[in-house]
Amino acid sequence: MRAAIYGGTGGPEVIRIEEVQRPVPGAGQVLVRVQAAGLNRADLLQRLGFYPAPSGAPANIPGLEFTGVAEELGEGVTAVEQGQRVFGITGGGAHAEFLVSHERLLVPVPQGLDTLQAAAVPESFITAYDALFNQAGVKPGEKVLVHAAGGGVGTALVQLARFAGCMVFTTTRTSRKLSRLAELGADVTIDSSQQDFAEVIAQQTHGTGVHVCIDFTGGSYLAQNLATLGINGRLVILGLLGGVKVPIDLETVLNKRLRIIATQLRGRPLEEKIAVTRQFADVVVPQIERGLLRSVIDRVFTLDHLPDAHRHMASNSGFGKIVISVEPGKQ
Repeated sequence: MRAAIYGGTGGPEVIRIEEVQRPVPGAGQVLVRVQAAGLNRADLLQRLGFYPAPSGAPANIPGLEFTGVAEELGEGVTAVEQGQRVFGITGGGAHAEFLVSHERLLVPVPQGLDTLQAAAVPESFITAYDALFNQAGVKPGEKVLVHAAGGGVGTALVQLARFAGCMVFTTTRTSRKLSRLAELGADVTIDSSQQDFAEVIAQQTHGTGVHVCIDFTGGSYLAQNLATLGINGRLVILGLLGGVKVPIDLETVLNKRLRIIATQLRGRPLEEKIAVTRQFADVVVPQIERGLLRSVIDRVFTLDHLPDAHRHMASNSGFGKIVISVEPGKQ
């Protein structure tokens, strides 16, 4: 099969498209013929040598989410039918023509959702659902701040928080994304390259702050995030793009009774991934099928142009999800 291979660590030039051995499904596993896959920031970090694949995943084939067709069933598989359209998450290997997945990590693709739309769904919405509901325990009527809201996970977070009945604040460093975030349901959109988001939120909330903050930035935003949170606020850290080490004001944490929750999806045990995937299937997918939630696609690249997709993501100019079309001739 054809697959994207990281031939070392470094820039997009280390990516090669090669012929490699097709994987074989074991007991409880399904061989999926991949039609399209999402590109995630973790793929770029892995290429740079900062985020190695977890045990059991291909070490040098990127790709954390996919949509395709169940090609071959391993022994004992009952949750998936051969020929069924499926999508899901994986620890790696989605940027290839075939991958092997545990049957319980596969979810039927809703009718009416085309291949490219489906590829933009799993990682974004599973991560967003887990962060909001499992980690932060968000409730209707609460105020939620979403940083870097113009990305794939960010656009999913905005929609899910709005769907849950929350007031949604968003930040982006690109002013042209503000109106698009408002269209997705954001109540307050903040250009963090021009405005102090903590000051804006203090004004908008009359000093009470937000209940939940979902952050991909880490160190450089920590002080402002703590200032922005209200009493019993929850900070959920999903990324560390702004640094990993920074002083912390523990007095603020103590006085406000804050909770700081750091979480990632890729490195979790299989059982935990299955649990959140089933939540996604039961709660999120029906809303996608009804048209109440939707994937937001920025651009589509073919597998052969994966280096260009990496460059585009690194530019931070896109809005929504970058999708990689794996099927020959489809873009």
